[in-house]
Amino acid sequence: MRNGTIRFGVVGVDHGHILGMTEGLEAAGAQCAGVFPGADPAQRAQFAERFPGIPEVDDPRRLYENPAVGVIATAGIAAERAGIAVEAMRAGKDVLADKPAATTPEQMASIRSTSADTGRIWAAFFGERFTSPATIKAAGLIASGAIGDVVQTIGLGPHRLRRDSRPSWFFQRDHYGGILTDIASHQVDQFLYLTGSTTAEVVSATVGNYANPEDPGLQDFGEAVLRSPRAHGYVRVDWYTPDGLSSWGDGRITILGTAGYIELRKNVDIAGRPGGNHLFLVDKNGEHHIGCADQPVTFFSDFLYDVQHRTETANPQEMYFTAMELAIAAQLKAEAVTGR
Repeated sequence: MRNGTIRFGVVGVDHGHILGMTEGLEAAGAQCAGVFPGADPAQRAQFAERFPGIPEVDDPRRLYENPAVGVIATAGIAAERAGIAVEAMRAGKDVLADKPAATTPEQMASIRSTSADTGRIWAAFFGERFTSPATIKAAGLIASGAIGDVVQTIGLGPHRLRRDSRPSWFFQRDHYGGILTDIASHQVDQFLYLTGSTTAEVVSATVGNYANPEDPGLQDFGEAVLRSPRAHGYVRVDWYTPDGLSSWGDGRITILGTAGYIELRKNVDIAGRPGGNHLFLVDKNGEHHIGCADQPVTFFSDFLYDVQHRTETANPQEMYFTAMELAIAAQLKAEAVTGR
């Protein structure tokens, strides 16, 4: 086995993304040593049903202090993930934290300094890239010169609210971090990845609550404009996906190049093609549809390889930091403008 046997612990199952994270780590060859589920009984039951063989612990320190555990994975309440990560790194563990892996600049500063002091890996799990065959395929086409130099990306991240399934913290700004910190961190990460940018600035950003006045802490719309030395980017996220759509969100990315463009329809093609992971390429030779479902995705095995060999094959460490810092910066800029 490429990665050997790495054991990991789960601290916080407050978001359902932890199910996919745990499945991905186990499928890549890691073993889960235990879970500290947190206080939410519904999420706790869901995790136990999916992974009945994983023992629960009554104190996360039992995982932090276990010398056999090398990695801590967390999808706790968003505002608590940074604290979990810092404590885990100080205990000598690498960390895989669901996005948003932090919600404030102060949290990011603490994560950066702790990672530097301890030498531990801190990875933010941007599932919309790391587990997206279409996005990985697009990056390969860009690297091959298929559309020339990338000038701009447009990243759209609509989501279905599913109000009845959401815990109370989801509607509290200080708990979930705001819509740009939360959802748009995916689009910021993909902007950096697809344009080859290592840094960027937030040109403008706005947020709003237009459909959920009964939840004043919720932001249901957000947008941001990014600029790097290499390219431009526009991001739009929302909680407006109608129930009639067959997916939780019609996530799309358009990548404009100097010699063509690519559009990704990541979850659904409302034009009628079945399934997801559709890539459309327009170049000098014509219009092309590429189905990407068979494109390999290797994030979890690459992450475990990095843990074992202290490398950066899954993603550069600095890129994890930069994506979250930019998303938080966009959030704060938007709130300064709108007062929301």
